[in-house]
Amino acid sequence: MSLPPEKTSELKQIIQSHLKKINIHGKIQEVLAETARVDPGSGRLSEEDFRRALQRRGIIDDVMKDLRFSQEKATKTASGFPSKPFSHYGDKEMTELRQNPSRQYLHLQVLGGKAFLEHLQEPEPLPDMRENFLLELCRDNADGGKVMDAASMLSICDPIHFVLIKTDISGETTLVSSYFLDWRTVLSSTNSKTCFAVELMGVGSECKVPAGVLTVNLELYPPPAVNLSADVISTQQSLERTRTAEKDRLFLVYAKQWWREFLEIRASHQSKLVKIFAQDENGVNRPVCSYVRVLRAGRLLESSRHAARFVSLLAHERAPMLGGGTGKQEQWCTLMAFLCRGKGDCEDHATLLCSLLLGFGLDAYVCMGTKAKGVPHTWVMTRGTDGTITFWESLTAHRYLHRPVDPDAPPLSPQPKPSSPYRTVGCVFNHQTFMANCQPSDSVELCVFDFQNPSRWKAMSEEALRSVCGPGSCTSLPPLPPLCAPSLDPSAASNQLEMEMRYLVYEHRKDLDLGTVWDDHLCYLLSSALSAYEMERCTGVSCGNEEFQDAVRRAVPDGQTFKGFPIHFLHRNARRAFATCLRSPFCEEIICCRGDSVRLAVRVWVFVYPENACAVWLMFACKYRSVL
Repeated sequence: MSLPPEKTSELKQIIQSHLKKINIHGKIQEVLAETARVDPGSGRLSEEDFRRALQRRGIIDDVMKDLRFSQEKATKTASGFPSKPFSHYGDKEMTELRQNPSRQYLHLQVLGGKAFLEHLQEPEPLPDMRENFLLELCRDNADGGKVMDAASMLSICDPIHFVLIKTDISGETTLVSSYFLDWRTVLSSTNSKTCFAVELMGVGSECKVPAGVLTVNLELYPPPAVNLSADVISTQQSLERTRTAEKDRLFLVYAKQWWREFLEIRASHQSKLVKIFAQDENGVNRPVCSYVRVLRAGRLLESSRHAARFVSLLAHERAPMLGGGTGKQEQWCTLMAFLCRGKGDCEDHATLLCSLLLGFGLDAYVCMGTKAKGVPHTWVMTRGTDGTITFWESLTAHRYLHRPVDPDAPPLSPQPKPSSPYRTVGCVFNHQTFMANCQPSDSVELCVFDFQNPSRWKAMSEEALRSVCGPGSCTSLPPLPPLCAPSLDPSAASNQLEMEMRYLVYEHRKDLDLGTVWDDHLCYLLSSALSAYEMERCTGVSCGNEEFQDAVRRAVPDGQTFKGFPIHFLHRNARRAFATCLRSPFCEEIICCRGDSVRLAVRVWVFVYPENACAVWLMFACKYRSVL
């Protein structure tokens, strides 16, 4: 499409003004001078070489990222993806980093994505995927304020973990890719800056299928005085891979021998649920102990009970499986992928809860066994200093005190009744320990958790586990991500959802030819009940019920009837929640209430936890005078 002459002239003026504003001529002269200084004997510089030099320095990206035309913005906004500015650190911040090199930083830029297979059939354009991250580089037990040389940075083998999540219009999330990037190639790049494409692979059954491509830019601040050669970096990476492969091989040999010894104890051990390895989202077999780490939440979680509540708010969803059948897809998730996705299977919940309980100083283990009807399940167990055994259900935050049955007790002696839903236990593990149940029966009600007794529990060598699961043991272990503080405003989220609920109630009653009158005072009184419900879920202690009942009695006149219906959700989708409420006959009776002087109330309270996990409490209520 051609432009009229006046528009062409206007466009040229806009571009020239922009180039002058960012001092493009000065930057080009710097690149020319630097290229001539680095390679003085190359002769004449070709146009292609000069373009590559400009691209390596990020000058082309700097020119293009700020050029935005009104038509482009309108197109992106209309397509459902509002235009997002390139959220980069400004020139002022970067200048300060260059002038005050007190710390070492890696500036990671995601410049965009393409060729995402799941998105090719959709009419909407690919969302803007440009992001910036400033990562501080430091070694363990090293002075964080000291600038490192390239050789020191080469010893930092922790990769950058990319997790790509797709979110649909209803808020449902799907894990698209999980990729580990070795950033150390930047140590051999000119000016410690490099730009390249990263091919992302799918997850689960599609882990061998490309999912898409990201364009990534890496830059070190400040750049090291001397760069490393590409051969040095590849040699280091090869040595690390060889060392890791040898450790994995030796552990596999040990695990096979340990398993043969376990089967020789009893023939029935073949059917026990003992799992030494588990596949992650990338199809990589890892020791189950590597999925548990000591995780401290700082001030984001107040206690172990709050940790259990937080984990239970992450939705439960089994890994998707292509095709039919009733089998279960084998997929455990790395902690980063689980937290980003916000949902996972019982194994993901149990390993996260165990990690958090270890952080709170408890002697915690993940248990693998079965529930009713032989359904495989995973939960958490803690051992008190007095020998008390407590089971923690990570999907609900319920706790159960375990009291084993004594099979040798006299027939008429009283025995404790099973308090938990668990039927058998095959093995227990944490970040340092793996033990298989070798008692005559794997029934939970008969199980004695005396781990020091080798006739009851067969333990793996802690040294062998440490070689593949300990800190710094190998480069294949994913780095441990910290929990993120919530960015959601609980008051604003509560108010928004409550207004949407009022509108839905009004429309529903309007369809029934019923009027809607709200009692704002009664709405406010419901807050204390919702707060008490959440406190009880967290701590197991009920409080404040007497005050709530007294306040309701004062608010409801004699001769009138009060009805209330509380319900709990893990999402903030108003229409979905309202549809669920209407499926309850008791709630529908309140919403569709008929009578004299009918007054309605609804209260929403959103309790926000780390990673924006939400406990949404909703209560409908009404007061009315019955007319016979």
